[in-house]
Amino acid sequence: MKQVMEKLEQLLELGGTKKDIVLLAISGIALLISLFDFVSLPFHPAWIAIVLCGIPIVLEAIIGLVTAFDIKADVLVSLALIASIVIGEDFAAGEVAFIMQLGALLEDLTVAKARAGIERLVHLTPQTARIISGGVEQVVPAQKVKVNDILRVLPGETVPVDGVILSGQTSINQAVMTGESLPVDKAVGDEVSSGTVNQFGAFEMKATKVGEDSSIQRMIRLVQSADAGKAKIVGLADRWATWIVVIALTAAALTWIISGEMIRAVTILVVFCPCALVLATPTAIMAAIGNATKHGFLVRQGDALERLAKVTNITFDKTGTLTYGTPQVVKVESLLPEIPKETLYAYCAAAEQFSEHPLGKAVVRCYQQEQKKETLPSKDFQMIPGRGVLATVEGRSILAGNREMLLDHKIQMPESAMADAGQYLAQGCTVIYVTVDGRIAGYLVLSDTVREESASMIDRLKELKVQPILLTGDHENAAHAIAKQLRIPEVHANCLPEDKLAWIDAHQKKQESVCMIGDGVNDAPALKKADVGIAMGGVGSDIAVDAADIALVDDEVKQLPHLVALAKRMMVTIKCNLSFSMGLNFLAIVLAITGILNPVVGALVHNAGSVVVIVNSALLLKWKRRK
Repeated sequence: MKQVMEKLEQLLELGGTKKDIVLLAISGIALLISLFDFVSLPFHPAWIAIVLCGIPIVLEAIIGLVTAFDIKADVLVSLALIASIVIGEDFAAGEVAFIMQLGALLEDLTVAKARAGIERLVHLTPQTARIISGGVEQVVPAQKVKVNDILRVLPGETVPVDGVILSGQTSINQAVMTGESLPVDKAVGDEVSSGTVNQFGAFEMKATKVGEDSSIQRMIRLVQSADAGKAKIVGLADRWATWIVVIALTAAALTWIISGEMIRAVTILVVFCPCALVLATPTAIMAAIGNATKHGFLVRQGDALERLAKVTNITFDKTGTLTYGTPQVVKVESLLPEIPKETLYAYCAAAEQFSEHPLGKAVVRCYQQEQKKETLPSKDFQMIPGRGVLATVEGRSILAGNREMLLDHKIQMPESAMADAGQYLAQGCTVIYVTVDGRIAGYLVLSDTVREESASMIDRLKELKVQPILLTGDHENAAHAIAKQLRIPEVHANCLPEDKLAWIDAHQKKQESVCMIGDGVNDAPALKKADVGIAMGGVGSDIAVDAADIALVDDEVKQLPHLVALAKRMMVTIKCNLSFSMGLNFLAIVLAITGILNPVVGALVHNAGSVVVIVNSALLLKWKRRK
């Protein structure tokens, strides 16, 4: 018997969405022929719909009952199908089978494709490492590195394991772990994580965490485990199926016993079939997904909008989500009267034009955009990893770099100027100090700028009774500065992927529903763990998009309140559909018990109810929240 059940399950798994659409189309045509009788066939045309749509329903009901005693809506449908056939009401049987399969198809269309985020993360895992033993460098597979091994990492290479720098200076792109928009300068004694990228100088390091203990492997495990607790929403018809079956069979049996007319009992089974009930949720979801698509959202999980409607907290990553993720020059300050701000800016841009550092590129880009001209020519360019750059511009020696570079060259800066620059540092900005011919000439302030629409978006979310929270891997100063500007009351900075995951898990244990919005690889575990994950599809990483339930294709975060309001409206529509379909069912039952309805008319009533549900759901396609 077990082997038979397995074979039947395999049969049910064959095919796909396209095949289902073709079978439904054929069944629909057959039902029209049966209804209007404009083609003569040697058999009743409704049998085409019974075979193509009805048999899979009956088989699935049998498998569910035999293997797990699982009573779903298809059990009642199967009973109605068989009873209708027994008394010769073939059209009623075909019509019920068609409607039920149509509902199943709509549900299938709302299910997202399998996500490949974990595979993409695995591709980030370093494959090789350079081990230094006895002064000799040897390239070995990364998994063979042991704790306390000495490694060398060259510019552009991925750090193979977690460790501590023993010699050398560099800048590390840590976006994969923290989401920070800018590389972090590293020197002797600083820690580095596997999966991060060495931007400039070569360095030697001692391995401290290897294999499964390394940061990138922990990230992969987080992503694999975070989705485990996200349960799928079960269709209402299936949730209530046991009661529906019991009530339907009881009503049908009593009617048959009291009236003595089997046709009334069969009519009760037909009208009790939850056709409109089955269509109530998937049609509304599909219409809402269509609306969301027009506003720039790609809904990758069919039940994501259902979950979004219940969200009470929305957590934001900062960089690339609330901000543009690219540094901008926001201030130029000259400390020498003979060197105006414009000249200082030109000197710094000229010195940085050959730099590969994101800060240097940002200075050049902003200068060219703001001044509408090319940078001055420079020569003798020299880059000092972790410090800054040296160059000669118009015959003058220009140095542009951080505070450590000034100290290395024994250049003093006035206390008042240092205090002024410190104010910007306290706000999370980055300061590039500029010297001309060995004298401090001024500084440039760079900052990740807030998206223009972020503030109004946060305010509109609050109007929808949703609490915004900032979870970012960035520093405290930068995080609080952005939160203050956007009026976000709760801030958590310096968050690693596991920190974001822990925060979401803690609130979920309090029965609070959480939505996470992010763009980086480091956000992937949180996007998976959250009740709803929304990824920035434009600037975000492919891994973040793969881990999310919804992708914001054009990065227009101003549309986020519309999505939340749409999800809530969709649930209202679903409840209206359910109330209508249940009311129609009970009215039809009363009419069936009294003999007013026969199976064919009962099936048509169900058909009309299904049409009303579909039309009501279709109104969501053009729904827009009133301001």
